[in-house]
Amino acid sequence: MTEVKVRLRPLVSKLNLPTVLKTTILPGDSNERLFIATQVGEIFYIGNRDIVTFLDIRPRILKLGASSGGYDERGLIGLAFHPEFYYNGLFYLHYSLAGSQGPGAMPGAPFESFKPDPCDPKTLNLKWENRENQYDHIDTVEEWILQSNGQPQKRRTLLNLRRPFLNHNGVSSLNFSPETGKLVLTTGDGGSGYDPFNLSQNDMEIAGKIIEIDVAKNTFIDNSPVVTRFHELPVPIQETLTVIAKGVRNIPGISFQKFYTQYIKYAGNVGQDLVESIFSFMHYKPIPVTQLVQASLARSELDQEGFINFGWRGWEGAFPTSFQKACSTNPERSEKINAYYDEAIKTSERRLPPLINYFHGDRRSDKIGATSLTGVKPYMGNEIPALTGSVVFTDLARTRNQDSQLPVRGALAYTRARADGRLNDYRIIETDYNFGSQAAYYVSLGTNLNQTRLYLGVYGSMKVGDPNQGTVFEIVP
Repeated sequence: MTEVKVRLRPLVSKLNLPTVLKTTILPGDSNERLFIATQVGEIFYIGNRDIVTFLDIRPRILKLGASSGGYDERGLIGLAFHPEFYYNGLFYLHYSLAGSQGPGAMPGAPFESFKPDPCDPKTLNLKWENRENQYDHIDTVEEWILQSNGQPQKRRTLLNLRRPFLNHNGVSSLNFSPETGKLVLTTGDGGSGYDPFNLSQNDMEIAGKIIEIDVAKNTFIDNSPVVTRFHELPVPIQETLTVIAKGVRNIPGISFQKFYTQYIKYAGNVGQDLVESIFSFMHYKPIPVTQLVQASLARSELDQEGFINFGWRGWEGAFPTSFQKACSTNPERSEKINAYYDEAIKTSERRLPPLINYFHGDRRSDKIGATSLTGVKPYMGNEIPALTGSVVFTDLARTRNQDSQLPVRGALAYTRARADGRLNDYRIIETDYNFGSQAAYYVSLGTNLNQTRLYLGVYGSMKVGDPNQGTVFEIVP
């Protein structure tokens, strides 16, 4: 792969944390507009020369950062426009509901505190008990409509999801599939660390899955229930859902790249301690939720041939999931201990191998010392020829030496899908923008409708409570 250098052209600054970057054409308009959704609940679009407020749902959003020292993974995390938005005005939101704060599934424990102990079987088989009371918050997925008077209005609730912890809810979690025309929801494993309840591999759990929602089935349910498992949903809602994949830890959306008459699907899985991973697949066999529920009730095994499994929690990318124990003889080195040996064996043949891995703590100058994958997008444009047909991805913040005085910088890189489907390498994309002494976390990545333009969301802090530190750039030659 060749060396690539790009410029970052600022489009708008002094934003709150930009979680989603999408483009669409407004009804009656002729130009494609860039829409920016912020974690606190604002949606803007860039007009001719100014930024226009499209929707502000901040009063509907849970109070962010209060229980976690300012850091948070909740809020407005999903926005998608219907493929026929220009004609029907329909769009979809995924956000954390105001007033839904709970004590957490493990009250009193910090959200990243859980770590399995292979010597203690109790830690390998925890159950999420008393879910109606022991949870962190409620996420909702809603359908909205842009009315003829230009005012958006909520139309219906598609799902209300009770979540065990504040993290791993997904981000840029809503996208429409150009293959099926259905809304695709990507959910994380529910949070904490190491998926303590193994929700991602349990077929009845909504957490840790990629789900298709058939919004053409115009199902309205009054007082839509708050659920964690598929069988808790009313049958009319079950009938709108199919499951594409399981074994998800946390995922910054799903992307589709047209390849002749088919589409390559790309999904990143945020890592635990070892690696960040990007998966790609073309063919898959989704399973209707009604079949999953029937099999569960009958205690029978469904044929899952062709069903996508990313392998978590037994596998972290291409490796059995491990945790690290510092070496007493050399603090800079650590011992890797297998966290879930039995589960790694059980899922070893069924899991999908990743397209690439990139490592935490990688000190090589031409690689990323990873923190967290925040975006994966195909690029089909010609303005940056070396990237044409590639997959561009972002990491929140490159690892630096402990004694480094340099400010935090995110990372931009690219890879390509191999014809044989095997692991590929990647290369860093060099950028010329001078952020000065300000931190620059790369928090989101977006494209326009035909994937010929790339957009990057950058924030000056890790804390959602630090306001107005966001800038959205276009990535240009």
